[in-house]
Amino acid sequence: MRDRMTNLFEDTVKEHGKAIFNYIFSLVKQKELAEDLYQDVLISAYMAFQTIKEPSRLKGWLFTIARNKCRDYWRKENKTKQFWKEEVYSYSATVEAPPLPEEEVLHKYSSEKLTESVMTLPEIYQSALFLYYFQDLSLIEISKRKNIPISTVKTRMKRGKEHLRPKLQSFA
Repeated sequence: MRDRMTNLFEDTVKEHGKAIFNYIFSLVKQKELAEDLYQDVLISAYMAFQTIKEPSRLKGWLFTIARNKCRDYWRKENKTKQFWKEEVYSYSATVEAPPLPEEEVLHKYSSEKLTESVMTLPEIYQSALFLYYFQDLSLIEISKRKNIPISTVKTRMKRGKEHLRPKLQSFA
């Protein structure tokens, strides 16, 4: 049984291997990285090969594994980049100059105008925007507080912004 499965896997790799490698390469655009990810795909596929029930779906199954391996790589890469970007890990202490009085006045004026503009919106848009931008609540927190689905919160935020856009064009 094991030899038959191994032979079937080898035949599958011979038939679809080049297409899968090209697919991975088209996603990551680096030959060495594509080779590494291709090897990961083959290992994962081999480990789970005996679970395949329909041989007609092998090619799609292999491409799904390839796509998922690329996604895993990108997630890992983004976490690594984020780690090094965080200020906690920087050794140089940066001191910001206090804002100029004119900048403070302009900022306060802009905030007041923004608040006034939001207040002119219908209440359903107003509350979602206020909770999100002025009280720093997440979409999930707004959904729970208002007892509405998160999709409704997103829709209200989008429509509220669309209503605000023409009002804010004047002082942008």
